[in-house]
Amino acid sequence: MSNQLEQLKRFTVVVADTGDFQQLGAFAPRDATTNPTLILKAARQDAYAPLVAQTVAAHRGQPVDSLVDRVLVRFGCEILNLIPGRVSTEVDARLSFDAAATIARAQRLVALYEAEGIARERVLIKVAATWEGIQAARSLEHQGIHCNLTLLFAFCQAVACGDAGVTLISPFVGRIYDWHKKQAGAAWDEAANAGENDPGVKSVTSIWRYFRKFGIDTEVMGASFRNTGQILALAGCDLLTISPELLGQLQQSDAPVPRRLDPTQASACDARALSFNEASFRYALNDDPMATEKLAEGIRAFAADARSLDDLIRAL
Repeated sequence: MSNQLEQLKRFTVVVADTGDFQQLGAFAPRDATTNPTLILKAARQDAYAPLVAQTVAAHRGQPVDSLVDRVLVRFGCEILNLIPGRVSTEVDARLSFDAAATIARAQRLVALYEAEGIARERVLIKVAATWEGIQAARSLEHQGIHCNLTLLFAFCQAVACGDAGVTLISPFVGRIYDWHKKQAGAAWDEAANAGENDPGVKSVTSIWRYFRKFGIDTEVMGASFRNTGQILALAGCDLLTISPELLGQLQQSDAPVPRRLDPTQASACDARALSFNEASFRYALNDDPMATEKLAEGIRAFAADARSLDDLIRAL
């Protein structure tokens, strides 16, 4: 029998969530995603330090933010040499509330990829799913620059992304799970909140069904997994981005993987069509304490890692 990773690929596009591109060959993902944390982790490894140093040396004298973008694109190009699909490269999280600056940074990243001979169709620009980020993505999509909206925790974020014509969204399964588990404290029942009852899995499932029911083209990619049970509960989702550790665990099991998300379920769901303007979006997000807290926490963490990457590059 095929292992679970091979079985999962029958229903879902598997994406590797890593900046460590030397690991990609073992899992044969179609796409790959990166973020500041993953790139920083890779850049600190002996195997990748020469690549970072060479990139910085070749463009010495440029502003740090420009050097960072060149490093991000260098990693992206190396990844694209190993996969057939797309790579996601993230705009600096410190720009999460500045639509104009996000657009300019995204345009620069795409221009750097194109200068390396990479077509923009193979690049997804990752942007935090703030109101400003979503509006920046709306503009970028009109320019033919495809976006992956990240740090997505609330249903209103997903709906607004669909309305904006965003190519792909990344709801964070594991971080939603973390919040609910922490809130429950000693009352948390792991078995009762596993599989399709996992709060992160439920969030992605509701978004996926809503998009399919209303014919929204935006792809849904579950992200930030804590265990393989969360992954398998979303078999059939458009894409799932998975860490090398969990990809390895899926390879080591040959237990059956049934499809969990099916288009017939979407047409039968009782969701009603929604739409948000800026005021209603901000209110809906504010009304969801989990999403509000995790979005802010995620931006702070990615911004801290972006600052650390700046420091690493300044030191070269």
